[in-house]
Amino acid sequence: MLLIEILGYVGAFFIGLVLGLIGGGGSILTVPILVYALTLNPVIATAYSLFVVGATSLVGAIKNIIKGMVDFKTAIIFSIPAFVAVYFTRAYLIPAIPETLFSIGDFIVTKNLAIMLFFALIMLLASVSMIWSRRKETDDEKKVSYNYPLIIIEGAVVGVVTGIVGAGGGFLIIPALVLLAKLPMKKAVATSLFIIAIKSLIGFLGDVQNLDIDWVFLLSFTAISIVGIFIGIWLNKFIDGKKLKKVFGWFVLVMGVYIIYKELAI
Repeated sequence: MLLIEILGYVGAFFIGLVLGLIGGGGSILTVPILVYALTLNPVIATAYSLFVVGATSLVGAIKNIIKGMVDFKTAIIFSIPAFVAVYFTRAYLIPAIPETLFSIGDFIVTKNLAIMLFFALIMLLASVSMIWSRRKETDDEKKVSYNYPLIIIEGAVVGVVTGIVGAGGGFLIIPALVLLAKLPMKKAVATSLFIIAIKSLIGFLGDVQNLDIDWVFLLSFTAISIVGIFIGIWLNKFIDGKKLKKVFGWFVLVMGVYIIYKELAI
């Protein structure tokens, strides 16, 4: 049991390390680590994940702000529907879901099972985005234009997804910023971290009113993850992030399949 807990804290470091190395993706591992290594309830795990994701993304966002890479106008337009949706999802939608959803014969679909299966689906989608991404990482500056209705819809959808699974949703945000706001790739990545930080931390506020938070554990877990980010940022100078992203994508794919198997095999 102690070994599994130690592996859980090692996982916290790995989350930050991946975020620092490839600029995103590490947060998708937070919930599986909290649920399977540290045996937390999925609802608590997704809540804690929002805080960890928000805090770690904020570190990356501050670094990007200093470099002048964050497009604040785009971030605000996208963030407003996203953080409204994530807050209401955590504060009202998640608590309103019944503990038992439905049953098929002897197979009972519980709230926790549904959350983990939905999370596994998001992991599979994220892995595909990392493995087969064909977006060109261009720095060409184009005139930023906004498709407001689609940005609002996308922001709200990302907010609900983030609220349910506790992950940042960068694989959904970055294409939206590139396609709907015409941001260059690097600015889209930098701006997405800022958006993820805001909506994740605001979403976590929706949990504070409903859950008993173990602040000592949460802050220590987050601190370890942040240490991992700084080391990842340093290692990024020596490691090809693009190749690493595809390798990590395959790892996430395997993890997603494993979660589906583990949840349905019980």
